[in-house]
Parts: sequence; C-alpha cells; structure tokens
Amino acid sequence: MPNFYDLSVIEQTPHHKAMSDLVDLLCHRTGNVNRDFFQAEVAYFLGLIPSSMRCKIKSPERGIIPINIYSIALATSGFGKGHSVSIMEEVLEGFRNDYMKTTFGDIAETNLFDMAVDIAAAKGGDETKEKEALDVDFKRQGHAPFIFDSGTGPAVKQLRYKLLLAGNGSINFQMDEIGSNLIGNNEVLNILLELYDLGKIKAKLVKNTPDNERGMDIVGSTPSNMLMFGTSSKLFDGSKIEEEFYSFLATGYARRCFFGVGRPPAILSDVKPEDVYDALVSKNQSQTLMRWKAAFSKFSDRRFYDIDLTVPKEVGVELVAYRLQCESTANMLPEHEEIRKAELSHRYFKSLKLAGVYAFLDESKNITMSHIRMAIKVAEESGVSFEKLLKRDRNFVRLAKFIAASSDNLTHADLVEDLPYYPTSTTARKEMMDLAMAWGVSNHVVITKNVVQQVDFFSGSTLQETDLDKLMFSFSDHFAYDYDSMRQPLDKMPKLLSASGMHWVNHSFEGNHRHMDNVIPGFNLLVVDVDGHERDNDGDVIAHGPTLEAVHQLLADYTFITSTTKRHKENEHRFRLIIPTNYVLNLDRKDYKEFMNSFMMWLPFKSDSGANQIEKKWMTTENSTIHINRGPQLLDVLPFIPKTKQNSEYVKQIADLGNLDNLERWFLNNMEVGSRNNSLLNYAMMLKDAGANYDEIESRVIELNKNSSSPLKKDEVQSTILKSVAQKMSS
Repeated sequence: MPNFYDLSVIEQTPHHKAMSDLVDLLCHRTGNVNRDFFQAEVAYFLGLIPSSMRCKIKSPERGIIPINIYSIALATSGFGKGHSVSIMEEVLEGFRNDYMKTTFGDIAETNLFDMAVDIAAAKGGDETKEKEALDVDFKRQGHAPFIFDSGTGPAVKQLRYKLLLAGNGSINFQMDEIGSNLIGNNEVLNILLELYDLGKIKAKLVKNTPDNERGMDIVGSTPSNMLMFGTSSKLFDGSKIEEEFYSFLATGYARRCFFGVGRPPAILSDVKPEDVYDALVSKNQSQTLMRWKAAFSKFSDRRFYDIDLTVPKEVGVELVAYRLQCESTANMLPEHEEIRKAELSHRYFKSLKLAGVYAFLDESKNITMSHIRMAIKVAEESGVSFEKLLKRDRNFVRLAKFIAASSDNLTHADLVEDLPYYPTSTTARKEMMDLAMAWGVSNHVVITKNVVQQVDFFSGSTLQETDLDKLMFSFSDHFAYDYDSMRQPLDKMPKLLSASGMHWVNHSFEGNHRHMDNVIPGFNLLVVDVDGHERDNDGDVIAHGPTLEAVHQLLADYTFITSTTKRHKENEHRFRLIIPTNYVLNLDRKDYKEFMNSFMMWLPFKSDSGANQIEKKWMTTENSTIHINRGPQLLDVLPFIPKTKQNSEYVKQIADLGNLDNLERWFLNNMEVGSRNNSLLNYAMMLKDAGANYDEIESRVIELNKNSSSPLKKDEVQSTILKSVAQKMSS
C-alpha cells in the first residue's frame, strides 16, 4: 500500500488548547478519564461559534465551504453525558446571550436593508416598501432558536429561510437520548444530511394560499451543526432503532460525523467521598471554565462576522496527502465494509472544517499547518471510537449475554417481552437460540434448556476459567465432619493424596459437614476410581482393566493426576484419576449426577459409577504412586453439562455408538482421516497389553475399523496392523 501521509507526525501533535482544556474540565467534573466522548462533544460546541458568525473557508481545492460540525457521542449510563453538555452550555453562555440579544438582530437588520435595496433596484421600486415587506416576512417566520432538540422537516426549512433573511446564524440540532428520539426526528436528520457540505438544500414547492404564503427563493448557505448523544444500550436495541441508526450511517452520517464512545471508570473501593468532592469543586477547574467563557464571549462582536479563512498551498498539500492516505487505506477494506470505507475516506473533509474552527478561535486569517494537524488528530481518534461503535454484538450474542446475566429461569414469553429483537416465530426463535448456545461454547457462556410441562425454561451463566493454582477441594480427618475448604496449586496435590488417613471431596460444604444437602456448588476437579479387571460372579476376569501406562498414553493431551490406591497390584492396576476441568462449574445434585455420567461415558475405560454422587469422598493413600501429567489442554466440560445443546448432541453420539465399549468409542471419536492406521495400531497394542489374545485382538480391530466413518480395506488392516501385532506377540 502506498504511503502518502506519515501519521506518526499526528501522534506527536498536541490537541488545540481549547480542546484539551475543555476536555480536561469535563473529565474532571464527571470523574472520567475516557476522553473520546468529550472530544466529539467539545468539537460540536466549539463549532457553534464560527458557524453562527458565518465564518467560511476559502479552499483553492474545494471552493467556499461553511464551518460546521456534526458529532455523535455515546456512553453507558452514569458517564455524565447530560452533566458535561450542561457544562459546555455554560462555557458558551456569554457568547450565546450576547449573540442572540444583540448581534443576530443587528446583522439581520443590515442584511434585510441590503436585500431591500437590491430588490428595489431590480424592480425599480421603493426601498422603504421593500424593507417593510421583508420585515413582515422576517417576523412571520417566528423566533429563531439558537439550539433545538427536535422538530419537523418543514420547521427546519422555515428556520433556514429565516436565517437566509437574517444573513447570519446557524441551524443547531442537539438531541439527547438518541435511542429514544432518533426515529421521531427522521425528517430533521434527512434535511441535516443534505445541509452538511455546503449549507444548501433544494426548496420544496408548496401550494401558495392567503394563509400560507410562499416565501422568496433566496440563494444562500446556512451552516448547520448537530450533536446526538445518549446511551448505547438504548440505541443498539437489536431492532428497529438500531437498523435506522445504521441506515443513517450508511446514507452519509458516517462520513460527516465525529464520533466518541465512552465508558465510566470503575469506582475504587478505597476512594474517599471528601476527595471526590474537593476535586469536583476545584478552584483551578472553575478558573478554566470562566477563562474560556470570557474568551468565547468576545466572538459575538460584529468584527468577527463573515470572516473568510484561506488555505495556503502547503496546508492544502498536507490535506490532500492525508486524503490520499485515507482513501488508500479504505480501498484495502472489503467491498461489504461500505460504512467503514465512507468514514475513513472522508476524514479529511471534517478535519478541514474543524481546522477552520481552530483558526477562527485563534483569530488567524489562515488555516495553518498546526491547525490542520490538530484537527486530523481529532479525526483519527474519532475513527477509533467509530470502530468501537461498529463492533456491536449480533442479536444472538446479546441473547446469550442476557440469559447469562439473568438470575431467573426465562421462558420465551419473558424474552419476547424484554428483548425487542427476540423473534416471535418458532423457527426464527429456535435458530437464534441455537446460535446463542453455539456462541456461548467458545465464549465462556453456558445456556441450559429445561422443559417443564412443555414449557421451555432457559438459564445461563458466564463460566470462570480454572486456575491451576487454585484447584478446589475440602478435606478432613473425619469421614463426615470438619471439612476445610482449600484452593491449592496442582503441584501440591500429591502432598494431600499421599497423606495418611485423610478424607477429601471435590466440593465444599456448609458448616463443613459432608452431606448431600450441605453441598456448596462450585468445583473444578473431576475424580473417578479405576478398579482393575471386570469379573463375573465366580471371580473370573471377563474384561481386563486399563494399565496406568495405557491411561497416561490415552490422556496425554490433558492435564491430570493418577494416584494408586491400596489395592493396586502389578498385574492389576487400581488407581484414582483426578482431572482439572477447564471451567469452574456450579451444578446441583441432579445435574452433577448427569454430568458425571456423561463424563464417565467419555473416558476410554470403565470407572466406578459411584463418582456421580456429589458428596462422594475419597481416602488418601500413604506411599501412593502419583503421576502428574501437564498436557497442552484442560478437559473441556461443555459437552457434559446437562440440558445444553452440546450435551444433547454428545448423548446422541454416544447412543449411536451404544454397542461399543468405552475404549472403542474413544478411538472412534478421536480417529482422524490420515491417522486411521496409527489409531487402529494403538488400539490393538492396548488390547495386547491388557492381556487379550491374538484372535480377540483381530476380531475387535476389524470390528472397530468397520464402525469408523472411513474404514480401511480389510486387506490393509491384515497386512499392516495385525501383522505388526503378531510380530510383537511372537517376539
């Protein structure tokens, strides 16, 4: 990508003194450190001054353009939006009062007189009569507000007509609670969209009547300014309001506006109310407010009216270089990123208008290099906020977060009532819920569905990732009482497991009393016992149990601990398997039982089914042989959580493989195309190590291959896998 402009220069450029001081003031008064919101807001208020006084930019490249600023500022509730706007209105109070009480009327009187002279000269009429007619027309248009917060299309055009007669002033739209008022001001926003560039708009032809006399067709420009602010949650409702807002951005507001997105800081626990109070009433900040209030008041003087700012060549070249850089970057974006492309490629134009504001406030006849760079700095930081604004959650993500944050079980009726974007049709509703559940899988959110009397109940939670330095358990030297809760690192677990005469549980208990009714939900360890060979009623071995070596190999990718028990023998391995989970789970007794049953079906060997009891305890074994394996991953428990979409799919998968044992299911689920030969060989070798004879191995390997999704040819199995097994058994 060609490099037309060095943005590192902008990073070293400070903000304009008025911008930095006033943003500091607002941050101080509201207790915020996030400056983006306030920069967009201050840019708008600073723009009101030269805009009202009809300051213009004479650009050799763009011609004559009015100075005006559009800003959109969004923040969460409690950020201090309304308070900051009140402060800025106070800063402009002196200018506004002097301008509206004196300057506006004086300039309007002069302009009406000049118009009367021109009309009389063109018609060969009487100047006095023409002036009287213009005065009547001017008065008929009503009062021209300095700022308005709502309106209609015809009213805005009427205000513009009055300002054309007055020859000064600007249309200043300032809307709070953007989410609530956006749709109601649709007409106003469409007109402001057209007014931004040059302050011009096509007149609407209306029927002329004695009660509604059509005004003159006055050719002229009326600058307009806009500030829309409010809470992002109300605006991004996932429904009609959000769609309308993004439609406005796509139509043209993305390229016209400065953006600011703010979040309130967290309240520190050690903050002192007295310190906060003293900071809010700080003398220095009050002096800043009064200093800028006085500085802005002088601009209401008529000597600042109708100033033309010139753009020297070197400044124009700088701006063109910035424009080419922005357009080049925008061209690199995908075609579907239309809103991003528009905002990025037009940053230069709003930078020029803001540079004009700075030049006017500095009483400079030219827009200097410093002015344009300070304005570009605001445009670039606005672009960062714009990116945040576009990164809104999709509706299914909002649904997942809403369910996870709710403390109650929710029905479809609850969701329809609380969420504007939640579908009413069954098909669309199921699709969104499935997407929400799927999103939750990879974003630490679990959503469960429980059906009671044909009514769906949804609940959810945001999962906490397991810290291997804080594994949860409780232990005691008594089988029922005095269970102390502990959080210990994985490396310290062997000390507990090899202690003498201790009892331990992977849960904690109210009153430290081990009982199913006293369990405190919350665990991040799974524990099962592997009790050796499976025997019939006569004590004969009907299935060989796994060896420690086989388990270590099968679970090599996971972090786990194995600890031998008292009945462990060299020819029959008996041990305890402890596996940390990837999340801390909070399950009640019923769900824990289902959860453990699913987990034990996942294991590649049979284990003691009693592990599904939530209050289950285990004894420590003195001189136990303990092995810690730090695999690259922790056990993913999401498929085992009851009433979730993942669990339903997992249980169905197990049911489809119901005729297979644990080891066969394990290999089938972990068998990938390209490694089938190795997987089958490993399976055969484990059967050999467990004591199976060749005929049994041959039969089971062929059967497992047949059940795989992409089986190998039988001849290949015989000539490779089974041949290797035979050689091993004969050596």
